[in-house]
Amino acid sequence: VIACPCALGLATPAAIMVAVGKGAEKGVLFKNAEALETAHNVTMAVFDKTGTITKGKPIVTDVIGWNGAKEEAITRLAAAIEQGSAHPLAVAVKERAAGMELPTCTDFRTTVGGGIAARCENTNVRLGNLSFVQPVAMIPPNAIELGEKLASVGKTIVYLTIGRNLCGIFAIADTLKEETQEAMQKLHELNIRTVILTGDNKRAAAYIAQQAGVDEVVAELMPGHKAELIKSFQQGGEIVAMVGDGINDAPAMKAATIGIAMGSGTDVALETADAALTHNRLRGLVQMIQLARATHANIRQNIAIALGLKGIFLVTTLLGITGLWLAVLADTGATVLVTANALRLLRKG
Repeated sequence: VIACPCALGLATPAAIMVAVGKGAEKGVLFKNAEALETAHNVTMAVFDKTGTITKGKPIVTDVIGWNGAKEEAITRLAAAIEQGSAHPLAVAVKERAAGMELPTCTDFRTTVGGGIAARCENTNVRLGNLSFVQPVAMIPPNAIELGEKLASVGKTIVYLTIGRNLCGIFAIADTLKEETQEAMQKLHELNIRTVILTGDNKRAAAYIAQQAGVDEVVAELMPGHKAELIKSFQQGGEIVAMVGDGINDAPAMKAATIGIAMGSGTDVALETADAALTHNRLRGLVQMIQLARATHANIRQNIAIALGLKGIFLVTTLLGITGLWLAVLADTGATVLVTANALRLLRKG
């Protein structure tokens, strides 16, 4: 009876069950206990930019016609190319063309991290970043310079080409989520390094990272490259949490030590993730890590309580100092103490 392992057996599951329930209350869902255990060890938080760091609802701020092209004409054409896309940048372009009659486009070909090509009115048309359009079209140096200038204030630049000619430049801006700066500051207080990995251009990404207070940013990445970078971080000894919301983030989330999906994310992202922030707020990541660390500490306390009491009463009973029935009551008391200590997690945050 003295060696009954009840309290010791409850030490870990009691804390985990309470923590999972508390996490759900805060909008933090863990798929399993392993995710909760991993979260307390995180040393690096890696973020996608659009929809994670930013609101994910960009708007077109500038439409610049090139080679005599009119703003309305290029807006209609860009929206026609993007009509089948749900990407936030595509949605911004389509909203700019709301109410306009769009031309018919066929033969759509999407390049992940680059842009989209189509056949519109018997002409080959491309809409995407510089690296996507430059191989097939002539992009004048002054157009590139203008794009860099707009990107330097945090705007994403999209080029529209017809055949080999540039006909338009779109500048699209997104804004930080209200809690992003606070979340990054809290993560730094927890000694967690923060990184943005994005397919966006370097200048726009650097501007957003500076505003957010992120330690490092790597831009102009293909989705597969994000996963490779995360693996390199892990090889350097980092315990990596990857936070994202899109299909493109799934490989990186899978490669990370723990993948975390925003609640507004795609089904693929949510399925891949080990945990989810259902309130779609980055402060949820801070709460997740704080809760995981508190749970880990609580488990250690529970084990110490269980082993400590059992050790004391085992010795005192064998020496005849404590009666057997008192030892049995002490064992029951240890179980109660372990449970009560686990319930303290309900007061966390």
